[in-house]
Formats: sequence, structure tokens, C-alpha cells
Amino acid sequence: MAEQRFDEKTGQTTTGHSYDGIEELNTPLPRWWLWTFYLTIIWGVGYTILYPAWPMLTGATEGTLGYSTRGEVAAEIVAHEAKNAALVTELNKVDLADFDPQSNLHRYAVARGGSVFRAQCSQCHGAGAAGAKGYPNLLDNDWLWGGSLTDIAYTVRHGVRNLTDDDAHYSEMPKFGEILEESEIDLLATYVLALPEVSADTPGATLFADNCASCHGDDGTGMREIGAPNLADEIWLYGADLESLTESITNARFGVMPAWGQRLSEEDVRAVSAYVHALGGGE
Repeated sequence: MAEQRFDEKTGQTTTGHSYDGIEELNTPLPRWWLWTFYLTIIWGVGYTILYPAWPMLTGATEGTLGYSTRGEVAAEIVAHEAKNAALVTELNKVDLADFDPQSNLHRYAVARGGSVFRAQCSQCHGAGAAGAKGYPNLLDNDWLWGGSLTDIAYTVRHGVRNLTDDDAHYSEMPKFGEILEESEIDLLATYVLALPEVSADTPGATLFADNCASCHGDDGTGMREIGAPNLADEIWLYGADLESLTESITNARFGVMPAWGQRLSEEDVRAVSAYVHALGGGE
């Protein structure tokens, strides 16, 4: 490390640092840069006084202005709700059985329902509502509990097989693995996969008539009033292969849907029902 000295060529002193024989000049920072730096320090101190800034044990300093981004969002939500108050009131009063799909109210309901669906329903039914294994496709016309707008709203409001709503849809298939032999289940699964191209002489027909027809019907087309799915339309919730169907017969399935009426407002229940119904699969 060299000693500080005066550099005659530049008129500056050196810092005393030397790297491979090259000395570093002690050139002062420009005044404009220094004043800008000082101003940013003053601005930063002022900001922490005026606005929420410093984290504490149970929260953060509130700032003398009392500003809050949460409060700003809340105010915007209140303003938005005030603008749509008349539509919300009308939506809560409309008879869903006679909801005019060409009305401005219906268009509002579908737009609002789309937001609700993306926030609350897409995690199970998919962003496009096409469902997944164990989660129904809402785009087709295969509805376990009915696909009218009124039926969909009831299902959304009360859910399916949950223990929080006494009005939830409820059905339960027996675990035939505790009732039938493995060979009988194999025969029954093969018969079901062949529906509707079966006859009384088809192997497994007697097993189906004795164990399944009471819920799914003699022709396997199901019964909506008790939540028994149609087995003859080639639409399968848990898979159309023999292995998946054997698993369903052996151990049964018991999908649960929450009662969204306990989590969403009535207008949001109606709106998301209108959205789902308008996707194309609603009856």
C-alpha cells in the first residue's frame, strides 16, 4: 500500500492504494450526486414516518398518514359493490327457473360467476371446468343430481356428501368387495363396461340385476333422484378401464363437495351457478 501523495497531472491526491503499480486517485464525488444521495436519505426517513414501514412484533408501524393498501382495496370493493347493488338485489330475487339468458342481469351473473369459479371451483374442476379423475366435467350434459340452473344452484349451495349441511345431496354405494367374490366382481365389471350392448344372456346380467339394478336401473341408465350415475353413456368419473371400474365396485367411491352456501354469499352462489350452466353442459 503506497502513501498518499499529490498527483501533478490531475491535481488530485491519491488514496494511498496501489494495485500492480497503479495508484487510485482520491477524486471527490460530484456535488449533484452527493446532494441526490442526501435527499434520498431524507426522503426515506420521511417515508417511514408518514407511511407503514417498520415491522414490529405483532404488526408494523402505521405511519402518521394512516394509509393502508388493504384499506384502499376495501374502499374500492365497497365502491364497486355500491355500483352493482341494484343488480345484486335483482339477482337474489330472480326465479332461477325463469332466468332469461338474454338479459343484462344474466350477463352480469355469468361475469361475476366466472370470477367466483376461478377463485373457488377451478382447483377441483379445472380452469376450463373439464374436471379430472374424481372431479366431474361440467361441460358435458351428464349430471348426477340434475343440470338445470335450479338443480346446479342447489348442489352448489348445499354440496354433496358433506357433514356440514343437512340438505346436502347424499348417496353411498356399498363396498361390494365385502359382499361378492372377486370372480363375481370381475364378471360384473366386464358386464358394466359392455353397457348398453348387453342382453339377459350376457355373462354378469344376473349379478347386475341382483346387486346394481335397484339403484342404476335395469338398463344401467341410473337414477338422479338417488344420485346413481348412468353407467351406459360411456362417461366415467374415475376411469373407463376395467381396473378402475373393478376398484369402484370393490371399494366404492365417496366424493365430497363442500356446501358453498356456507362460504359464499347467496348472490355468488347464484352467479357461479349461472356461469356453470352457461358453459354448455347445463340443461
